[in-house]
Amino acid sequence: MGDKEFYMKLALQLAEAVVGQTSPNPAVGCVVAKNGKVIGMGAHLKAGEAHAEVNALKQAGDEAEGADLYVTLEPCSHTGKTPPCADLIIEKKIKRVYIAGLDPNPMVAGNGVVKLQNAGIRVEHGICEQQAKELNKYYYHFMKTRKPFVTLKTAVTFDGKTAASSGDSKWITSEQSRLDVHHYRHRHDAILTGINTVIHDNPHLTTRLPQGGKNPIRIVLDTYLKIPLEANLLNDKETPTIIVCGTQASQEKLIAIEKKGARVKKMPSDTIELDDLLVWLGEENFLSVFVEGGGSVHSSFVEAGCFQEIVMYMAPKLINDKKSVQAFAGIPKQWMKEAASLRFTSVEQIGPDIKITAVPLEREGI
Repeated sequence: MGDKEFYMKLALQLAEAVVGQTSPNPAVGCVVAKNGKVIGMGAHLKAGEAHAEVNALKQAGDEAEGADLYVTLEPCSHTGKTPPCADLIIEKKIKRVYIAGLDPNPMVAGNGVVKLQNAGIRVEHGICEQQAKELNKYYYHFMKTRKPFVTLKTAVTFDGKTAASSGDSKWITSEQSRLDVHHYRHRHDAILTGINTVIHDNPHLTTRLPQGGKNPIRIVLDTYLKIPLEANLLNDKETPTIIVCGTQASQEKLIAIEKKGARVKKMPSDTIELDDLLVWLGEENFLSVFVEGGGSVHSSFVEAGCFQEIVMYMAPKLINDKKSVQAFAGIPKQWMKEAASLRFTSVEQIGPDIKITAVPLEREGI
């Protein structure tokens, strides 16, 4: 590993530590090095606060002149909630800037590189680029489509069941797998489920990590507003809740839900069209949605082609009951050619369980 890769991987580690807490901004890490020594490090900690380059250069102080700067995403060149990082880099007389990935945001999109080069700073990009893109895959997807990145999560037995025929599902997977799920909740802007899950399980849908964690905003697909007013999601005040319904939902029930403090989003048709919902969520600056629904909800996302990743936790258990609940309960298929094709991206053991991650076959890049 050369020096460039070494310092960039250090910057990527800084960015990795803040994934989930910077949205709608990307997670960015920065390292300033000079004469073989690290003289400054920083990460962007929260939207609206100082960017990674600012924090790293502040730590470097006067030593920054003539130093090299390594950053996981192209420095911004425009004034948003904070001043342009490119201007600060120029002001601090940095000698060389190494960038992992260019910023897909149209307000940056190469302009940061041009500004630095015009100031006489040597710029090189593409170092550890794929790792940087994977780290910020929600941000890259959002900038490309203006819709949130959708992750479907399910937990199944070895024979692909999510619950016994009685509906009992506690617990299919181990404590280790359930802890891993909370890391996903922490990283996503929103967590989505269906009304049947709310009625049956009365969940809180919060993040419960040993050190706490960020709670995603909760979204419930509830076409006719069947949600009980006593539901935990309407009463625990842990994090905002959005109930999504169709045009035939009761206005009286809608008002009662909003009095509880939840937000109701009425879609423009009798049914909830997922693509329309994702467009609206994009307009609301949601970069990512973690779907923890039942078989019908998951299948709706698959049938609509509205997902970018599936995470499946498989437990070494056999229910062996044809009436038990399936992970995906979509439209019957007559032919294998009708199946949605996936590409496995990782397989790992977590405790006694197997975690499998897959993406749609057509998603070859980010």
